[in-house]
Amino acid sequence: MKLSEIADFLSLDYKGEDLEIKALNSLLRANFMELTYCDGEKNIKDIANTGAGAILIAKEYEHLVPKHTKVLISSNAHLHFAFLSKIFANSLISDVKEKKQQIAKSAKIMPNVYLGNNILIGENVIIMAGAYIGDNVEIGDDTIIHPNVVIYNDTKIGKKCHLLANCVIGSDGFGYAHNKNGEHYKIYHNGNVILEDFVEIGACTTIDRAVFDSTVIKKGTKIDNLVQVGHNCHIGENCIIVAQSGISGSSELGRNVIMGGQSATSGHLKIGNFATIAARGGVSKNLDGGKVYGGFPIMLQKDWLKLQAKIALKFKEK
Repeated sequence: MKLSEIADFLSLDYKGEDLEIKALNSLLRANFMELTYCDGEKNIKDIANTGAGAILIAKEYEHLVPKHTKVLISSNAHLHFAFLSKIFANSLISDVKEKKQQIAKSAKIMPNVYLGNNILIGENVIIMAGAYIGDNVEIGDDTIIHPNVVIYNDTKIGKKCHLLANCVIGSDGFGYAHNKNGEHYKIYHNGNVILEDFVEIGACTTIDRAVFDSTVIKKGTKIDNLVQVGHNCHIGENCIIVAQSGISGSSELGRNVIMGGQSATSGHLKIGNFATIAARGGVSKNLDGGKVYGGFPIMLQKDWLKLQAKIALKFKEK
């Protein structure tokens, strides 16, 4: 769409030079043919470094926008971006008449499997009954896809991975913008999921695609059943994520992080290498690596245990 057409669609004023917009992207990844947005103070540090051709932004931050980026002033940039994300969303269904598929002769594919367009399936891959493989999916050698697994478009899966029954890889993240009346508008996600080599994903686990870039699970990581990994997360090498854990969007886990059962993170935080989160631990801040944490608010596990002992002793005295 032309920038003038986007302005008309959003009922925003724009009288500058017109520009063809090919896609939406984040502040730091956008190029001169893409539109980005800034919805608050947490991102204003990146405005000066954007390569975007245009930006949705509040009037109060307009002075921070570089000269090469055209400005659309918005009272709710996040909401207007959500409206545009629907228009620029990738299609879920391919309309090609003849699908392009590169499937190794040694691969074994059971009945009732859906295979999309432009897929690549490596040597000795096994895909069991009921699986859905979307467009532009790559599956590396010796990987096993169990029954009823859903792999959405653009997902990249490495070698010798195991995806257990009913897991979902690449669904839209839980992202919404809100208007003044408290109504919620979906943000469509055009990123993808990358699973590196030797990754295992448990039954009924869900891993959301990124908004623009990639949700990444690094090699050797093992994820148990009933785990939720939010959009834009980066999970390091050889991590262990135990059942019913929840990783909120844009969280970054270093290598060999262990998260006990029912533990969880809030979003946009970092956990260092070789950290351990005890069962039901609630991570609400960045954590250094090499330590064991527990409780909520999160603290060193030994301090959490001391605190519980003191509370129990206090009640006993009463």
